[in-house]
Parts: sequence; structure tokens; C-alpha cells
Amino acid sequence: MSELDFPTYEKIGLRTLINCKGTYTIISGSVMLPEARAAMVEASKRYIHLDELAEAVGARIAELMDCEWGLVTNGCAAALCQITAACVAGSDPEKMIRLPDTTGMKNEVIVQKRHRHTYDHAVRMVGVRLVEVESMEELTAAVGENTAMLLMFGDAAERGEISIADMASLGNAHGIPSFVDAAAERPDVPNPYLADGVSAVGYSGGKCLRGPQSSGLVLGNKSLLQAAFLNGAPHHALARPMKASKEEVMGQLAAVEMWVRRDHEAEWKEWERRLEFIGDAVKDLDSVALEIRQPGRSNVAPVLGIEWSADRLGIDGAGVAAGLSQGEPRIEVFHGDNSISVNPYMMEEGEEQTVAPRLREILTNHK
Repeated sequence: MSELDFPTYEKIGLRTLINCKGTYTIISGSVMLPEARAAMVEASKRYIHLDELAEAVGARIAELMDCEWGLVTNGCAAALCQITAACVAGSDPEKMIRLPDTTGMKNEVIVQKRHRHTYDHAVRMVGVRLVEVESMEELTAAVGENTAMLLMFGDAAERGEISIADMASLGNAHGIPSFVDAAAERPDVPNPYLADGVSAVGYSGGKCLRGPQSSGLVLGNKSLLQAAFLNGAPHHALARPMKASKEEVMGQLAAVEMWVRRDHEAEWKEWERRLEFIGDAVKDLDSVALEIRQPGRSNVAPVLGIEWSADRLGIDGAGVAAGLSQGEPRIEVFHGDNSISVNPYMMEEGEEQTVAPRLREILTNHK
């Protein structure tokens, strides 16, 4: 197979898309940075010892992110599994090989009820029981000799009664590790969760970092992260199937290197410019109203909300979203009853010039 004869999406009958939703795995998260792609290609050309790679990359990430240690995993869900395994079995080979049988080990993970989400399956697969609490009083009462970890979901931080700092403080007082799942958030430097006293925080490597889609990044306590590495590939433990290859590890490192160099203020201004361009294309239409919404902790970019009267324009939100998705090129947006939203976070340069006229056409000539 020559360099010009490799498979492409089009050759196997697929339609690529313009991503106006954000960093969602189902639509492949993000487009990798050129530097990450180049690092992966270079890494693929030679052999390396993976234990030595983890040690060197862990130290470099720690230096870049101003933390004690860094670990690259096979996605943030793998980080949830490996950190939990490390909290339960540590680096004890006999305990590690028995997971998910946690007999005789600490096997309870405490989590606020409003922090539960679908990804906690990656925690439960270690063999632990999730203990739900809703108040500081309940948390204090729940902590015991079987408590292996305190689990928090960054995106739900404002929803729970107990702050992340208070949970971390209690964990530290009892010698219990705490972990924050911050998959779709920004890994800012200095890290706010580590500043709150948590033991570790995990991020997706293929979202805002724009590294390999199947990579994750964990920052925090060195001994905990090194134990988490031992509980994963290439070692023969519970998370052995969650292999982060040498290519993914180096691609993720390149993305971290770029994270501390990227001009985040300029990126934000560019996102605002794209939204203004798209909004200008439809703001004169009958009943159309525009709103710029600021983000929460995840998918951190401004979002353009476009709302209209379906009675006046003769089309609802689902119809507009379907028209954008079914057209060429394919454009994916979220929609409401009589609205859509446009997130510029993962749009590529110049794509707003395709989205704007298509949106206007659908809103005016859909019949």
C-alpha cells in the first residue's frame, strides 16, 4: 500500500462533519493538534521501554503542569479505573491480581449523590461499593476502615452540598485519597483542584488538550499515580486492557507541552468572532433572537443560542438541526424546540463561513 493509497473516511462510505457541539466522544472529541500528530508519528518509528517512558513523561508533565506527577492513561475513564484500583490494592502484586475481588481490602468509595454519573461504572468495575452522601454530617459518618477513596465530579461541584475542598480536607485528615473527574474541563496551571487539596485529578486527553482521542491525563500525588500505572498496562493487572501506547503517551505529552504555550485569550476571541459571524447571517430574520451564553466547567467556550418562532419561520429546532446534518458538508448542532446552539470550541478555521450561509438558507428556504 503506497502513501497515497491509505484508507480514508470517504473511501469507506462515511461523511465527516463540522463539529458545532463540543468535545463529545460520540463525534470523536477533537481534532488533534499538528504537534501531537507529529509526536505520534515520530514515536511510532522506534521501540522504547514503557516503564521508563512512564517515568520520564510523568516527570516532564509534573514540570509543565506545576504538580507532583503526571500519568497518561487510555482515556479519562481508564484513569477512573486505575486510580480506584490504586486506592484499593496499592502496588501490592497479590492484591492487584485479585481485583475485582476486593475481599480483605478497603472496598468503599464515597461520593456525593449529586456527583453520580454514567462514568462511575469505571470505578465500580474495580469491585468497590459506592456509598452516597449528601451532607458533611453524612460524609463524616460514612468514613471508616473500608473507605478506599473519595470520588468527586468536577462538573457537578456546585450541585453538591459539600465543597471539593472540604471533601479533600476530610480525606487528607483520615489518610484517604480523593479523586476529581474533570474530563471535559481545562487543566489550568496552577491546578485549582490540587490547590483544594485533592490527591489526583483526571482529564480527557482528546478534548480541550487536543491530544490523542483515546488518551487521558492524571495529575497529582506521585505515589498514587505510580501505583495507578502499575494497575494498568503494560502490567498484568485489572486495567491491562486499557493500554496507552507509546504513540498515545508521546502525543499526549506534546499536547500538554502545547497547552502551556497556546494563547488561550486569542483562542477565546477567535471563538467569539466565529459566533458573531454566524449570528450576523441570521439576526435580521423574522423573530430570530440571539444570545451568547458563557460556559460552565466543561466545554469551556462561549456558546451562541439562536431562537425563533416556528410559527413564523415554519420550521422547528429539530428541523434545522436535521437540515444541517443532512446537508453537505454535514454540520452537527444541539437543538431545542425552536432553537439551536452553536459551540465554536471544536470548529476548525474557516468553518464558520460554511455554517453561516447554510443556517440562513435552512431558516429561509426549507420548504
